[in-house]
Amino acid sequence: MTDIFIVGFDGSDAAQRAVDFAAARAKLAKAKLHLVQVLEWSPYSFHTPEELAERHKRREQELDRANGIVQPVTDKLNASGIETTCEARHGNAGELLSAIAEEKSAVQIIVGRAGGSGLANRLLGSLAITLAQASPVPVTIVP
Repeated sequence: MTDIFIVGFDGSDAAQRAVDFAAARAKLAKAKLHLVQVLEWSPYSFHTPEELAERHKRREQELDRANGIVQPVTDKLNASGIETTCEARHGNAGELLSAIAEEKSAVQIIVGRAGGSGLANRLLGSLAITLAQASPVPVTIVP
């Protein structure tokens, strides 16, 4: 069975560093990559039926744009010989990356480090902290 690495990707420089790191490791381990772009989305809003329809339309447009960002990176990795798949989903990034890791029987989650406002967030990033606490598999945080 081939190992799978989940890579959080949002098009940022930090995410690209995570992809580069994951690609190098995947080549060495003959592993597969699964890139995931998570669009933060709260289901806890109350709207009229018209507002819900408009919200659903915006959500689909956001997913299309997100796929447009992650698909070229996936295509480039596949062309380089690293078997790579991708997806874009709405939700909480930490929870969703953890759930996808379980769904795909991944052996590792790899994310780029991004800064935030608090000391811990400045050192790691809130996603990295969430994954360190909740991930079902080892997490690599790429500086």
